Amino acid sequence: MATPEFVLSLREKIGHAPLPLVGVTAVVFKDEKVLLGKRADNGAWQCVSGIVDPGEEPADAAVRECREEAGVEVRATRLALVQQLPRITYANGDEVDYLDLVFRCDWVAGDPHPADGELTEVGWYGLGELVEVEQFHVRKIALAIAEDDPTSFAGGR
Repeated sequence: MATPEFVLSLREKIGHAPLPLVGVTAVVFKDEKVLLGKRADNGAWQCVSGIVDPGEEPADAAVRECREEAGVEVRATRLALVQQLPRITYANGDEVDYLDLVFRCDWVAGDPHPADGELTEVGWYGLGELVEVEQFHVRKIALAIAEDDPTSFAGGR
């Protein structure tokens, strides 16, 4: 699902005005690899992400987004980062201020595939294969790894 129904309902009332939303990013690991997907809307490579539904626990949202977008079951194991993202203005003029909650997740089951059309490609990638991932997203991955072994990742801010 691209835009949740509750957001569409709010947009009917507020138009393109800035809308504060809580988003989640799931940094999913399987062995020594991280789950990455190529977004259908802008072609960017990143971890699975999405919007928290009203009343939904953020960690549950991260798990749900992985199932919906990539067809994999995961377990959210810890919160790795909380950050306010710069305001985003979409092509249609909608403005959004996302509070991004980044979760470290472990793979449980399933083979990744573009499950709902939000991703055109998805798969497991080694940490040395992150050349097409913006540093902004590499930082999220690094922070998800940090507590495990701070020397295992040479990237950073």
